[in-house]
Amino acid sequence: MMGFKIKDLKTFTSFSLEDLVPKDNFYRQVEQCVDLSFVRDLVRHLYSDFGRPSIDPIVFFKLQLIAFFEGIRSERLLMETVSLNLAHRWFTGYDLDESVPDHSSLSKIRERYGMEIFQQFFEHIVELCVDAGLVWGAELYFDSTKVDGIYFDLFIMNLLTR
Repeated sequence: MMGFKIKDLKTFTSFSLEDLVPKDNFYRQVEQCVDLSFVRDLVRHLYSDFGRPSIDPIVFFKLQLIAFFEGIRSERLLMETVSLNLAHRWFTGYDLDESVPDHSSLSKIRERYGMEIFQQFFEHIVELCVDAGLVWGAELYFDSTKVDGIYFDLFIMNLLTR
């Protein structure tokens, strides 16, 4: 069954995660410019209608974007970083008192999706970024080297500016 993560950030005694992440933070800009709602339709056929809910596919792809933007190559390090970084928690919708997904779940999800889903994801992301005016220049260069079992095709490091 496909999970559905609702971003429901709570207010703690005198602060909330919403207040702790600056309004001009890079990940706020990404969320504002890039609508990832298409992801659920992209992977819906890979999920059952019953069973234990999964990690929200949008959260999974947000984690992949964090790994890409931060140059993180280890899922264990990615989840440790997300657990500690307030902007990463905000971007993925995990509040201060919530546990982030276990790193071992990411490789299982990636295996389930396969390279075709990642290809479709990044083609759509590039389109969204072009539409949002985040891509400039006359030519785009792609690095389509498959990294053995790690993440996805890396490309266009300057796709979004910080």
